[in-house]
Amino acid sequence: MLADTTAARTAVLNNRSLPALRRRVRVPEYDRTTLTPAVVHLGVGGFHRAHQAVYLDDLANQGETGWGEVGVGLRSPAMRDALLPQDCLFTVVERGRGGDRARVLGAMTRYLFGPDDPGAVLDALAAPHTRVVTLTITGGGYPLAGGEFSAADPDVRADLAAPRVPRTVFGYVVEALARRRRAGLPAFTVLSCDNLPDNGAAARAAVLGLAERRAPGLAAWIETHASFPASMVDRITPETGDALRELVVRRFGVPDRWPVAAEPFSQWIVADQFCAGRPPLDRVGVRFVDDVAPYRLLKTRLLNGCHSAIGYLGALAGGYRTTSDVLADPVFAGYLAALMRTEIAPVLRPVLGIDVEAYQRTLLGRFANPRISDPLSRLCARGSTKMPAYLLPSLIDARRRGRPSELLTLAVAAWFRYLRGSAADGSRIDVADARAGRLQTLAAADDPRA
Repeated sequence: MLADTTAARTAVLNNRSLPALRRRVRVPEYDRTTLTPAVVHLGVGGFHRAHQAVYLDDLANQGETGWGEVGVGLRSPAMRDALLPQDCLFTVVERGRGGDRARVLGAMTRYLFGPDDPGAVLDALAAPHTRVVTLTITGGGYPLAGGEFSAADPDVRADLAAPRVPRTVFGYVVEALARRRRAGLPAFTVLSCDNLPDNGAAARAAVLGLAERRAPGLAAWIETHASFPASMVDRITPETGDALRELVVRRFGVPDRWPVAAEPFSQWIVADQFCAGRPPLDRVGVRFVDDVAPYRLLKTRLLNGCHSAIGYLGALAGGYRTTSDVLADPVFAGYLAALMRTEIAPVLRPVLGIDVEAYQRTLLGRFANPRISDPLSRLCARGSTKMPAYLLPSLIDARRRGRPSELLTLAVAAWFRYLRGSAADGSRIDVADARAGRLQTLAAADDPRA
């Protein structure tokens, strides 16, 4: 039964409205005021709210009150304006092929916007109860060049000149660790959840590099006492638009300023390296391991690599807009299944606890889900970054071992052809890539060796 849309539009999502919303959606079954905010998350966006925040909410619903979180934004006030009037509550809609399920999450009890009050963010990070600092800031947020710290960014230089009023994520982290050191408090764990080849090493290099520029003694203390575990995260989370907001009001009666949608599948693999206590996330599906690398390789080669392949081939074919459009074509579905089975999976090493054949079947089902489809334009963007990281390594490994590689080669050829800027039917393709000019010049020369 559809909710009363008119009544929902006049209602508000906040702590006071939760009892009434319980009749329509799943809501927190715990007292939010009892949560200890041991986690500070930097970079609250759609993915964090549909992924890590769900695991923390699951913990709280099990009665574990020690791992609430404070959310922090540094770039845009839009999330602040959405979450603060809602007491930091928000809705996650799982969009499975059989229908939608919604839940309101409450483990985030505070949201801070850095430019409004840098001191409040530093106080949260330096608080004695803060034990883990998590990050989803995208690869561009790491001040690194060739894996090494770089102070080329003006905001990084500003952090070095005025560390008490940071501008960057790592400016905040280093200043907070400096304050903890002066106060005799332990360091915290810095847990990157960004999609980087080795996100733990990237976070460590950024923090230690900035700290070294400030004071070698501070860097040495951080290196000794802090930890930087690697992680691998996976959940398809499309951008929120007006259609989702309207659906949440109409279908579930929740007037959420910024809901988020996600597929039912979710995975979080974390290296077991915590310096200030490990959250018991293994109770709610997180896998703690000694080495994240095999899990990350499996995901990037099969999921991300295949995303690139069907993105470029689908865009060239014309008439397809999303992954589910492409997978509805039996030719493309067969290509993708064969690409995984015969060319990518055979060059991967076994991964403890993972059935690779079942994982491939799961991926095909996820790609084909029409309720959570990724637009091909997003899959095709930033090819100069994605192809060398996700697809070309499989091709190199296959050729090195003398294994079949025709389907991988076809995907690379599709990227070259895509860069020319037109589909098979003559329609225009807008190439979204920071290196588009140079790449399009090379592609037009019709010499793949370039």
